[in-house]
Amino acid sequence: MPLRTLFLRLTQACLLAVALLQPAQAANQPPTFKLCWSIFAGWMPWGYAAQEGIVEKWADKYGIRIEVAEVPDYVASIEQYSASEFDACSMTNMDALTIPAAAGVDSTALIIGDFSNGADAILLRGSGLTLQDLKGKTVLLVENSVSHYLLSRALEWALLKPEDVKIQHVSDLQIAEAFLSGQGDAVITWNPILAKIKQQTKVSQVFSSNLIPGEIVDLTVVNSKTLAAHPELGKALTGAWFETQRLMGMPTDAGRAARAKMASAAGTTAEDFSLQLDTLRSFYSPRYALAFARANKMPELMQRVAQFADRQKLLGNDGNGLDKLGIEFSGERNLGNPNNVLLRFNTSYMQMAADHKL
Repeated sequence: MPLRTLFLRLTQACLLAVALLQPAQAANQPPTFKLCWSIFAGWMPWGYAAQEGIVEKWADKYGIRIEVAEVPDYVASIEQYSASEFDACSMTNMDALTIPAAAGVDSTALIIGDFSNGADAILLRGSGLTLQDLKGKTVLLVENSVSHYLLSRALEWALLKPEDVKIQHVSDLQIAEAFLSGQGDAVITWNPILAKIKQQTKVSQVFSSNLIPGEIVDLTVVNSKTLAAHPELGKALTGAWFETQRLMGMPTDAGRAARAKMASAAGTTAEDFSLQLDTLRSFYSPRYALAFARANKMPELMQRVAQFADRQKLLGNDGNGLDKLGIEFSGERNLGNPNNVLLRFNTSYMQMAADHKL
């Protein structure tokens, strides 16, 4: 047999062997899941945990892979999660109801990270103004977001009506630039955008989430079907989150270094990031998150959120969203339609973290 022919056949045999091996190798690959997050003081731990290998460590422990991606546009990140582009996503309690649940995506609030305690606020252009001065003003905000909810609560406090203000929708990517360029009389947003505006122009903060503590809750949400099929994902995410939270809350050199890295990733200084964290009630320990999740206030809070969503027709045009979908809480409590639960506050993984069983 000519040498060239022998070489060709050996090459073909090698290629065939490689091709036959590939399916077996692919079958041995660990399952891969994707989580997305966007820039916010309370969600910076996800970027840090991914960068520092904490997510990878916990994923390896449970034999899986977790890819963590930052999506600059917050609402777009939730929409991508709702479209099954991601298995998990950071979002607020209201947005979990009005975007994925409203779209029929069964989601589980796996982790409660914090609640806004001043991280969301209403700013009026100028100094010495009060909430009553909001009347007749044009307000920039991300329409139908928690900023819109905050406006609704503020108007209730001021005994004003929704028609007393004019809303101008601006995305979170553009809202700071729009207000700083002179658009609108007022702006409603969250940190770090809020801090940037306050640093660069003269404004009066006339209302903030510290007046409605516990109503704007920051979550890590997972697709319920994915979680049911892969509880190891829930364990890995919960373990990585609370390891990072413990480090973040430590008054040590390691804690300060972690917060400094998160500040840099957020495009701000360590001092300013610390001030932003002060506007959150962060749950650095899983037992504190558990206590909040299991409080009787949670169903009452979500009832209020659902009522706002219905007024905005975010849960259907008939304004009776909870007739169609349900919300499940710990302790076998339900709100709305128990036969079509699409948002679940599952505390079992946080309980495992609290019990050191992850």
